[in-house]
Amino acid sequence: MLEIIIVGLVGALATYLVNQNIAVFNDGLRPVLLEYKEGRMDRKSLFATSFALSFGLVIGFGIPFSLTTSIILIHSILLGTDIIGIMFDDKKKLSIILSVITGALYSIGILMGLQVVVDLFAKLPINFLPSLSQLGSPIIITFSLFPALVVAHQYGIKKGLFVFVGTIIVRQIIAYYGMIFVGISTIKLNADGMALFTAVILMLIFAVQEKTEEVSGSNTALLGIFTERVTTIKKNIFVLSIMGGLIASAVSLHIIIGDPISLNLLSDNKTIEAGIVALTRAIGFVPLVATTAIATGVYAPAGMTFVFALGIFSPNPWLAFLLGFIIVAFEILCLEEIALFLDKFPGIKKYGDQIRSSMTQVLEFSLTVGAMLAANTMAPNFGFLIIAGCILLNKYLKKPLVPIAVGPIAVIFTGLLINVLHLVGLFKV
Repeated sequence: MLEIIIVGLVGALATYLVNQNIAVFNDGLRPVLLEYKEGRMDRKSLFATSFALSFGLVIGFGIPFSLTTSIILIHSILLGTDIIGIMFDDKKKLSIILSVITGALYSIGILMGLQVVVDLFAKLPINFLPSLSQLGSPIIITFSLFPALVVAHQYGIKKGLFVFVGTIIVRQIIAYYGMIFVGISTIKLNADGMALFTAVILMLIFAVQEKTEEVSGSNTALLGIFTERVTTIKKNIFVLSIMGGLIASAVSLHIIIGDPISLNLLSDNKTIEAGIVALTRAIGFVPLVATTAIATGVYAPAGMTFVFALGIFSPNPWLAFLLGFIIVAFEILCLEEIALFLDKFPGIKKYGDQIRSSMTQVLEFSLTVGAMLAANTMAPNFGFLIIAGCILLNKYLKKPLVPIAVGPIAVIFTGLLINVLHLVGLFKV
């Protein structure tokens, strides 16, 4: 019941924030929402844009990942509430109330409905859901590579290789010697987690070495132009902070999570590694969220996404709520200072886009490998053929799926296909 209440509140409040043009989850919608707020776009056009940007990601990204574990990827909920919030009129009280109720029911439906889907799959002649767990297995191993990609892109291949080699060395040292003896107890360090931690530290060391004389002053200029929009965000600090608290609370209960990597790590009981991933991802989102917030006056319901790391590390939902509330309030109060800090350290500012794009590259590659492994478990050799066909032919579709979504969808398609072939006698377990 507590899970249902929290998820319902997350959906309801997220929908309200979107409906009232306060915050939106899809980063691409933030500038579009500004066009509506300032009268350059009508509500119907805004809804059409929102639907086009978000619906495919809900179906092709959020839900397939959520089906692989008992934890829901936040995109399944908040991309949906983006659409719902904009679908209803933002001026009439009845419409606002209906949007909030619809958002709550949608979120609860995702929570309850996914279990129904799992139960239905269990009744198929060939239940392929257990094989889906292999979809994310390469992610845990390969994710520590993304800092090397960031550094290589930013500072050249030699420094990128240095981070890569350092990551490998640390991983293998920890794998063989990562035992800490405390009294009569033994603590075993996780090799992949420590490799990731080392790579992130090396990445940040390169960033802070970039000279501050290179300051462009872009964020300082933004502050001078858009002070009124920052003030608008600060007026809504209380409701945004409650949103942050609710998300952190849901994360601490392992109901929702912010990204596929953390999802797979958390489902594998690797809490520390999942927290490190969430924290690193949040660092990458600081420039994006801060800059778009200053420029548009529209915030993100999960803030700069530090709430996900706090939720993972919190021992209970009540403490998580308090910490989530505080961190989002702190982010908003420090918006100007964060912008000025990013101008002082251009290396960190530039990292924002690179961290996100490098994470995506690693994720796309890992999911391709994971999809192959999962499909081959379901249908040896035949599974390879189906996944390869889906991935290679996707780019020739009139509306191709985003690459990150192709693997998960192809695996589910493979599972359904072998059930159909089994019924007609063309596939045997």
